[in-house]
Amino acid sequence: MSTQKHQKTEVMETAAPDGGDLKQGTPPPDPSAPLTAGQIEELKAKAAKADEYWDRLLRSAADLENFKKRATRERQEAIRFANASLLEKLIPALDNLDMALAASNAESASVESLKTGITMIYNQLKGALAEAGLEEIDAADQAFDPNLHEAVAQEEIPSTPEGHVVRQLRKGYKLRDRLLRPASVVVARKPVA
Repeated sequence: MSTQKHQKTEVMETAAPDGGDLKQGTPPPDPSAPLTAGQIEELKAKAAKADEYWDRLLRSAADLENFKKRATRERQEAIRFANASLLEKLIPALDNLDMALAASNAESASVESLKTGITMIYNQLKGALAEAGLEEIDAADQAFDPNLHEAVAQEEIPSTPEGHVVRQLRKGYKLRDRLLRPASVVVARKPVA
């Protein structure tokens, strides 16, 4: 029992409850003792520094919140007006279609001039879409690719190898590397014997 008492006193001697070191011989400060002028000034300086850090923290948190709100607002605006440049390129084609429709109603309109005007509008529209990243999928005389083509029928054609596209019924389109619409195709199959 005496060894247990001795161990307890060793523990008490190594560390005081307030963090002071009793072995070094420095007693912990007495909480009821009056503070000196130096200690009061030191506490005031620490309090001012703490207030400054708190103010910085609040400002940083407010700046971060404002940044998040501004980024969200800018992202929503970018999504909302993402197609503006494409639409600006398509408006002239729409104007030309209006003029073509007006010309088709005129009595002096010839079929050849209407065909030329419509071809020009088609090329203008196709160019604007290509500039925006739209690519046609050319499936004619290609091997069937289920990633790019949609087989809607099969035909027995002895001159075409099995699994090749015989004809394209509807064009397919990609936006850069992303498939927008597969090409609808007719695929060759082996003749049944």
